[in-house]
Amino acid sequence: MPAIVLTGHAGRIEARYHHSRQTGAPLAMVLHPNPMQGGTMNNRVTVSLYNAFVENGFSVIRFNFRGVGKSEGEFDKGEGEFNDTASVLDWIRDINKGHREIWIAGFSFGALIGMQLLMRRPEISGFISVCPPANLNDFSFLAPCPVSGMMINGADDIVCPTEHVDKLVEKLNGQRGISIDYRVIPNCDHSFTGHLDTIKQYVTEYLNSRREMRKVV
Repeated sequence: MPAIVLTGHAGRIEARYHHSRQTGAPLAMVLHPNPMQGGTMNNRVTVSLYNAFVENGFSVIRFNFRGVGKSEGEFDKGEGEFNDTASVLDWIRDINKGHREIWIAGFSFGALIGMQLLMRRPEISGFISVCPPANLNDFSFLAPCPVSGMMINGADDIVCPTEHVDKLVEKLNGQRGISIDYRVIPNCDHSFTGHLDTIKQYVTEYLNSRREMRKVV
């Protein structure tokens, strides 16, 4: 996973990128949690998501939002971080002509930014949202949500409580043509201590289920 430097609206964006050897491989972007709470692209959940996509044959990128690590700029409360993500999406598409699909995954704050981008970029075909902060942010912008995806939460998460994610999933599943595969991990807190392999397992199961659905269609 070589270190690379991209150019964004605020200057340099520090990233890690894995390029699949498969011709036309699907693409994935993985977004880290809130920098104001110490979130970086090396967060354990973020890396677990990244590795899950690598192991499933994707070309994958994770990166530091502005002001984190060697990425230039300052925290911008979501707007600038959204722009960072859009820039990275443009980059990974440009160097992967002929890709089959694009997925976006995020943890906590990263899940929020990922879902916002999902609404603006119709080329995104699926998503994985881990601990979407539905208790802190209004997700009503997902009206309608353009594609189906997966959400994962820890049953004992007090940062992004499951009860709020439950309601978000219920609303999304009520939308026509949208199906959210929702997994709640028992005895699991926000850090997913001891449950990182479970995240990878669930992501793999979901990606496989989506592949099977495409074969049927």
